[in-house]
Amino acid sequence: MELRSLGKSNVKIAPILMGTWQAGKSMWTGINDSETIEAIRSGFETGITTIDTAEIYGDGYSEQIVAKAVSDVRDQVQLASKVFPTHLQFDQVIEACDRSLQNLKTDYLDLYQIHWPSGSFNSEIVPIEETMKALNTLKEQGKIRAIGVSNFSRAQLAEAQQYGQIDSVQPPYSLFWRQAEKELIPYCVENNISVLAYSSLAQGLLTGKFGANHQFEEGDHRAKNKLFQGEHYQRALDAIEQLRPIAQKKNCTLAQLALCWLIAQPNTCAIAGARNPQQALGNAKVATINLSEAELAEIDQIGRQVTNHLDDNPVMWTFNV
Repeated sequence: MELRSLGKSNVKIAPILMGTWQAGKSMWTGINDSETIEAIRSGFETGITTIDTAEIYGDGYSEQIVAKAVSDVRDQVQLASKVFPTHLQFDQVIEACDRSLQNLKTDYLDLYQIHWPSGSFNSEIVPIEETMKALNTLKEQGKIRAIGVSNFSRAQLAEAQQYGQIDSVQPPYSLFWRQAEKELIPYCVENNISVLAYSSLAQGLLTGKFGANHQFEEGDHRAKNKLFQGEHYQRALDAIEQLRPIAQKKNCTLAQLALCWLIAQPNTCAIAGARNPQQALGNAKVATINLSEAELAEIDQIGRQVTNHLDDNPVMWTFNV
């Protein structure tokens, strides 16, 4: 898998990243640690060498699982983690990074990201200048190699950039969720900032595995995802049926088709989670699929049948941020 530059930094990342929210288990159901470890390892062995986690994923548990999977090949992987908005004061950022380093059994992170803007989830408002000062300090100390932000608007990203080099932004972005294309991604293209798309399969919706009357298990946060509700869900199911013939023609799965479309977008890499080795291997095969301009355009138009009916709120869930 050919690596790509992360913004203006010296870090190289895979076009498909391993997402590990599910590894923390919190807000997910049916997650098995040994399978998750095998999935991360299988992904690594097939070229998915960049792994994205966060301190909030199971209160550090996801980071610990990642360490169990790849700590013996640390020099061959790129590790990315995030600091939560409750830890954005200078000293808190330093302490949070040290905890993440300990959990991941490493002495540096290739990418450290602000997970949500200050004030999210009723957190204390901390000036971005203070948080960036801490991140720049960590970078000078060699504890992190690049700085990123997640869930930031164009305006918030531009403000953060005033205080240091931002090499990536992580928005929710998929064929069925495209608010980032309006302002954020054009800004990233103009400023050479990498887009690391999360929920790149619309939280599993783009795999085509959900039926018309699907009910999530108690505790599964996807029940609050707008795409799984009402007319949005029906439009998504209709679009998936239109995507199936294209996937069959390309001899790939719906998930692989959606990821292939996504990494063909400007400056964009895709974060994709995996519950087991089979899913990880399927994600890795995306790098071998080629879509023509006509096929990309056709997929684009099918996706718009869903996204044209969504509002401008970039948050995918109905729980309060």
